[in-house]
Amino acid sequence: MYKHNALKTFAVGILAVSALASQPVVAQDKKLVLRVADQFPQGHFLPRYAIKPWMEQVTKATNGEVQFEYYPGEQLGKAKDLLSLVQSGVADVVLFAPSYASDKMPLTAVMELPGMFTSSCQATLTHSKLAKEGSILAQREYAPNGVRVLFSAIYPPYQLVSAKRKIDGPKDIEGMKLRVLGGAMDLTVRKLKGVGVKMASPEAFEAISRGTLDGAIFSYGVTVNYNIPTKYATAGGGFGSAAAIFIISENRWKQLPDPVKKAMTEAGEAASRNACAGMDKEEAGDLEKLKQKGVTVVRWSEADKKEMDVILASVASEWAAEVDKRGKPGSEVLKATLEARDGR
Repeated sequence: MYKHNALKTFAVGILAVSALASQPVVAQDKKLVLRVADQFPQGHFLPRYAIKPWMEQVTKATNGEVQFEYYPGEQLGKAKDLLSLVQSGVADVVLFAPSYASDKMPLTAVMELPGMFTSSCQATLTHSKLAKEGSILAQREYAPNGVRVLFSAIYPPYQLVSAKRKIDGPKDIEGMKLRVLGGAMDLTVRKLKGVGVKMASPEAFEAISRGTLDGAIFSYGVTVNYNIPTKYATAGGGFGSAAAIFIISENRWKQLPDPVKKAMTEAGEAASRNACAGMDKEEAGDLEKLKQKGVTVVRWSEADKKEMDVILASVASEWAAEVDKRGKPGSEVLKATLEARDGR
């Protein structure tokens, strides 16, 4: 259970005592100091490839005018609460997984759909087109939440990692309790007759260790970084993916000088490219790390792959229809995503 009330109390306390959340922190020498927060453990690839280089590039481009206080590893708040922290001003910039707030950001789950992308860079560059100012996700997803995407990173295609059960084909997934990110991934697992359990990544280790879950839908990199108990892992194909967006509130953005906005935008473009290239490069290495730990890599037969493709063929259209029913443009976003991916 997330201690949401306690977090709100903590946040209110910060606002009341310091009164710093409503304005950027300004030191005596007029430097602009901004708080950056994420959920990631030490050594995670996104801080290495994207967050830290982004901060360094912005500081350099502004001749040291902009400085950052960095709070990794849920130091400022739980992964699920990072959106509310940036909206309230407790944090200035956060890296957030939209599916943790699927009630507020249901459209970004299009990136979770199985078979949509073959690499992190293909997915990330597609999302960047959709999230830029004036595009469909910027207008219909992020603006209504009062935030702006500075950069994004979409993980490589996710695989199934299992603590005990060998997964030789789709039938072996039946009845398994698997950690999923959000609604689109949950739909994928349900199609395969598994049981999806929505959970933030940092909580998966304990749940699988205790036997509450049988496994998870994760990338190899996430499995390694969160030390997920794993005996078997699938290879090839993919069960969807996940999006991470680096966001600032529109209120904070409007307070920034134009040269700072320019520096952040340019650093964001570089961060997206670095993040996806780094994740794609490390995915093969992380698979080797799992093998070295004794994890058995299961490669499905062509017949099993075709069976899964048939089972999951309708996931995208069903997801879009479900989102449409909620009054959100699911079908429109799916169409725009396919067009952006294919360069149309």
